[in-house]
Amino acid sequence: MSWKNYLSDRQATYLEDFRAFLSIPSVSAQPAHSQDVQRAAAWLAERFKRAGFLQAEVLPTAGHPVVLAEYCPYPDRPTVLFYGHYDVQPADNPERWNSPPFEPTIVDGRIVARGASDMKGQVMAFLLAAEALIATGALGLNLKALIEGEEEIGSPHLPEFIERNKERLRCDMIINGDSGQLSETTPLLSLGVRGICGLEFDLTGPSHDLHSGSWGGQVQNPLHAMAELVASLHKPDGSVAVKGFYDDVEPLSPELREWYKKIPWDEEEMKRKLGVPAFYGEAGYTPWERITGRPTLEVNGMWGGYTGPGGMTVIPSTAHAKITCRLVPHQDPDRIVALVKAHLEEHLPKGVRLEVRVKEAGAPAFRMRADHPVAQAAKEVLTELYGVPPVETMFGGSVPILSTLKKLLGHDPVSFGFGLEDELIHSPNEFFRLSSFEKGQRGYAMLLLQLAK
Repeated sequence: MSWKNYLSDRQATYLEDFRAFLSIPSVSAQPAHSQDVQRAAAWLAERFKRAGFLQAEVLPTAGHPVVLAEYCPYPDRPTVLFYGHYDVQPADNPERWNSPPFEPTIVDGRIVARGASDMKGQVMAFLLAAEALIATGALGLNLKALIEGEEEIGSPHLPEFIERNKERLRCDMIINGDSGQLSETTPLLSLGVRGICGLEFDLTGPSHDLHSGSWGGQVQNPLHAMAELVASLHKPDGSVAVKGFYDDVEPLSPELREWYKKIPWDEEEMKRKLGVPAFYGEAGYTPWERITGRPTLEVNGMWGGYTGPGGMTVIPSTAHAKITCRLVPHQDPDRIVALVKAHLEEHLPKGVRLEVRVKEAGAPAFRMRADHPVAQAAKEVLTELYGVPPVETMFGGSVPILSTLKKLLGHDPVSFGFGLEDELIHSPNEFFRLSSFEKGQRGYAMLLLQLAK
């Protein structure tokens, strides 16, 4: 039996496996789900064993565990390492979901559940492709799979795990499955991702909430101060106002800017999809340049005071905010955090105290050559799979572990995944197209066969 027939004959069973995986609420950010994270890791290790991997273990870290699966029967053939993650974002605000986030529901050719696109669907597609190749004797190389449980909280413990297990993770090529395509008909070859760093801060005014009639106009309101402080982070032209933020940023070369112009972008269609009346960003740059080639600073959350029904006339004692910065090559995450902290301290309004905390482990940007041999193999596969060559670009998001994988294992991870931008990752009603689930299986199988050549 061919590997293609093997896959097509088992799609109904594979879909049930996918639903079982999605039903486990492996939310790494919330301690209440720590046992669910463990349960998802155990489920995945067992499924790798059923797929024919000779070893599959749940290995501890200082946080959530790692699943390491190995199929390495060929001592004289190359080894491919696949990276992915089994943890998912929180699914708060259940009232905004059309169906329970951990009860996978199929609607109009889509499976709706938290983690469907990001990235349990990609992990399952790779696993099933490997199963088909192993079962039919078509796989001509060794495989390892490193699936972590902390990507959604910045992979804080994975670098130490990789350092400790460098020999066991030794490989010749790396595939990063935490990626996607440009559209259902247009493939994408990602040549890099932006880096990331984050912090959160609190403003404290009075020791307790005050009556706004008695003390308004006399005591600084932390919410007013927060609005002023957050507004100071950007200039009117959309650029970041933090002193030194752009010091290490290389200007986009004329060649690179020409390359960016070739990337398809329908501004009106994108505004319609996003539901925004107009785009906004750093002046002098195109949309793709802003979201992949330039650094940014975004406020991810602000809160404080009374937000319940009706009114409550208080001056709140505290206000809070969370910030993340997306970084480009040569920007150091630790330095950027220090610069933002210094800006907040310098622009702190009178009458409040500031406390800053680093929110998550930072990661530098990652870039790779377009002529990298594994990237070229991926390009050939995508061209065959979609019938058109892929658009070559960078991702605006961050996959913190890519730079670490290159540093510790010595190879550029090639991004190869099948999620799409409209699949509501990190939002209510996240979904994954069933067509992408099947296409992903074929795509990973084709890539592994291409790499075996």
